[in-house]
Amino acid sequence: MNLQFLQSPLFITLLLGAVALVGFVLFALPFLSQGSKKERYLAIIEKRRAELASEAKRLAKKQEAETAQRLSGRESMSTLYHLRKLAGDMGEQVRLKMFMAGIRSPSAPLKFIAAQIILPVVLTLLAVLFISSGQFQFSQLTKLIILLVSAGVGYKLPDLMLQNQITKRQEEINLIFPDALDLMLICVQGGIGLEQAVERVAREIAESSEILAEEMGVLSAEMSLLGDRRLALKNFADRMGVGAAKTFATAILQAEQYGASISSALKIMAEELRDMRMAAAEEKAAGLPPKLTVPMILFFLPALFIIILGPAGIQISQQMGGQ
Repeated sequence: MNLQFLQSPLFITLLLGAVALVGFVLFALPFLSQGSKKERYLAIIEKRRAELASEAKRLAKKQEAETAQRLSGRESMSTLYHLRKLAGDMGEQVRLKMFMAGIRSPSAPLKFIAAQIILPVVLTLLAVLFISSGQFQFSQLTKLIILLVSAGVGYKLPDLMLQNQITKRQEEINLIFPDALDLMLICVQGGIGLEQAVERVAREIAESSEILAEEMGVLSAEMSLLGDRRLALKNFADRMGVGAAKTFATAILQAEQYGASISSALKIMAEELRDMRMAAAEEKAAGLPPKLTVPMILFFLPALFIIILGPAGIQISQQMGGQ
């Protein structure tokens, strides 16, 4: 009965319909993800515009409050000033690392610092429990080394995870940035202003690189709202953390300062970055054979020897067994 149902036209029709539905979903999924990328990119840009507007209002209120009242003498003590400056520098460095990793939450630096404080304590307590369990006998020096290593790993682990995310993000930016400069060059040569060109390129590359699209969208928002192109480009270079972005910001500022052509600067920059990308690819290709030596010895050669010598070994064993 079951075999007859499997051979029935209704089952075949349902099966073909299910296969067609799966094929359509697989075909449409990339386009749906592209739309979600564009929506996320637009949401980030609008959020950045709102943050800039609120920041401008806050600075205006702060300036009015500072002009209305004078600072007291106690707030200008040297010790307190140095402590505040040290804490501000540390917080600024952590915040910059968060931006380079693509983490834009205002509470992210505080969470990172809290993780660097809590994780060493937790891992040290776990090491103490392991040592005091009595399953293994350690000398005093070994116990001290275990405690120090646990505390060091707990302190460096958040930084290593953050640095890994920064490295992956910068690799993608270096890969896509020359193409973005080519698109920007086409827009500028077509008579579009720099702010509009940056925004247009950000929309176009949102499908291929969401990371670079976000950063260029934020750059466009800052250039239009801050009113200071130099500050916007500096923030862009700091957030990206790659040499290509710093070169781009410097070239644009110098072109505007000395009256040079922005399109010529973009063209030269795109060619240089493309050559650098090709050199990096050639360097990786040159380093591939030494990396493949160990996997070939461990995996390919044993299988190759089995395939080549296996039939001969079987024939020899059969002949010896026949005798």
